[in-house]
Amino acid sequence: MSTDGVLTRTTFGWTSSQNFTSLCPNGSEWVWEGLGECAQDARDMASVYLGLLSILCFLVSSFPQYYNSWKSGNMDQALSIWFLLLWLGGDSCNLIGSFLADQLPLQQYTAIYYVAADLIMLGMYTYYKLKNKASQGRTRLLMVGVSCFLCFATSLTQLPDVGPHKEIIPSGFRSRSLLSTSSTSSVTPFTTKEIIGFCIGSVSSVLYLCSRGPQIYTNFKRKSTQGVSYFLFALVILGNTTYGLSVLLKNPDLGQGESSYMIHHVPWLIGSLGTLSLDLIISVQFLIYRNARPRVEVNHDETAPLIRS
Repeated sequence: MSTDGVLTRTTFGWTSSQNFTSLCPNGSEWVWEGLGECAQDARDMASVYLGLLSILCFLVSSFPQYYNSWKSGNMDQALSIWFLLLWLGGDSCNLIGSFLADQLPLQQYTAIYYVAADLIMLGMYTYYKLKNKASQGRTRLLMVGVSCFLCFATSLTQLPDVGPHKEIIPSGFRSRSLLSTSSTSSVTPFTTKEIIGFCIGSVSSVLYLCSRGPQIYTNFKRKSTQGVSYFLFALVILGNTTYGLSVLLKNPDLGQGESSYMIHHVPWLIGSLGTLSLDLIISVQFLIYRNARPRVEVNHDETAPLIRS
């Protein structure tokens, strides 16, 4: 953004016709050069540190789930596919909005990382889905073979009911919800580009909020959280909390009022702080189902198909 044509942001930071001292008096030089922001007092510095902590939480939040999925091997049953898809949709909209809204380079790079982390999570989900499906197919084939052998050996005219137990694999389905701050430097109305970025940011917030519902339902239906890493949600909760606080603590830019600053950040605040209540519900589920085993659906109906359509 520019302030009367004096300050403009490039791909890697800020350029101006004046020096750092005149543009950001009493400000932190490392924050100015490294993050492209003007932090002039304790409130601004607290916002910077909370923002960096938020980014760190989101950067490492996926790793506990990667490890848990590798260890348990039931990621396709534990996580809802819609949770992952909606999370990817939210991060994708955030990535697009971060460029359209002309956000800081650090925020753009982290947005790219979030999409990459989501794709890895989806790749692991697909891998375990196919692996477990193939394993179930081999088990069913073996059971059918044993049944045929017993039928032939005992001269029975009717096969016994040896239909396999079928696990519940919910059809319903990943606040990380880091949404980068839409930076504005004046109280002037939204530009066309900012309006598009604002709208995409709003869609991203809605997707983040909707993503929690399928996972809450999956946990409730299984009566278990086995295979889901709580550290994933704990780090996301911490990341969303610190991010929301960093936005609220940041002083408005020169010439921008508090109300204007808040309006420009409404979608991102909703996306971060709004998901906290839903993540707390998932936290309660971890407490309730901490010693429970996944509920398995048993079907003895001879007419039931072996493979669910």
